[in-house]
Amino acid sequence: MEARLVDALPEGAGWQFEPKWDGFRAIASRWGDRVELMSKSGKSLARFFPEVVAVLRACREQSFVVDGELILPVGKVLSFDALQARLHPAASRIAKLAVETPAQFMMFDCLALGDTELVGAPLARRREAVELFHRSEGNATLLISPTTECPIEANAWLERSGGALDGVIAKPRDAPYLAGERAMMKVKQHRTADCVVGGFRRSKSGPLVASLLLGLYDEAGMLNHVGFTSALGDEDKSKLTAKLETLVGPPGFTGKAPGGPSRWNNGAEQDWVPLKPELVVEVTFDQVTGDRFRHGTGLLRWRPDKAPRQCRMEQLKYDLRPSELGEI
Repeated sequence: MEARLVDALPEGAGWQFEPKWDGFRAIASRWGDRVELMSKSGKSLARFFPEVVAVLRACREQSFVVDGELILPVGKVLSFDALQARLHPAASRIAKLAVETPAQFMMFDCLALGDTELVGAPLARRREAVELFHRSEGNATLLISPTTECPIEANAWLERSGGALDGVIAKPRDAPYLAGERAMMKVKQHRTADCVVGGFRRSKSGPLVASLLLGLYDEAGMLNHVGFTSALGDEDKSKLTAKLETLVGPPGFTGKAPGGPSRWNNGAEQDWVPLKPELVVEVTFDQVTGDRFRHGTGLLRWRPDKAPRQCRMEQLKYDLRPSELGEI
């Protein structure tokens, strides 16, 4: 069951609110000795998280299906990079990381417990079941997500988190588990950053600009590529292209640069046009992975009042401290 993006959380009675954790969504199940961790795409994640599988196999309950999120604390932050690093072909590498940086499973729903199937039961009943399971089996690996029925408290999670949470989920308490449907609502944290336009890519069908390539300066004064605009909105692309053409030339990005073959572009080289670092744009974004925007950003406005050198990497420091789990 998935969630549709909305601008605000619903008000009134009948809703359950939960923090939206930034990890890998997974269904954890056990039938006797068989344990599985299944992703939203239907692919098994079990071999990549053997420490979680071991904990599930050691549970006293022999049969269960729980919905949740794989999260991974590294030092003082939850690391999506560390989760991605687990998707490695070498079993020896996975085994090493499982010991050095063990993952956790944040449970928030229960589809079956023992001989009782709960898919058709209302969320209120399923929540009772996952709380029962957690009281019986919960430990440092198997966690349970906090909930509230108060929209004021849920909105306070967003406000007090300082950008640390990925968002808040709203679920109707009287609804069954509707697999494959967007039967929940989510409000995501949308933050802004001022970035240097270090280059652009043209449309595949012609010379007009298709997206802006964004950069931020690091402590060494190098301009690093951190992402791109996924949509230019109401911008006049002909006028914008003409404006960008006047700035074509080096240095473009002096640190990490875009393009080049990767797993994200099927090994194909992606052409881009370097620009002199004179334009600054404010963009909206939702998530950061490592030192770049995880998804395409939205162009909010141009910032002629902002000096390019003021656009620094510190704007991307939105980390969720593991201690915040307890604080929430």
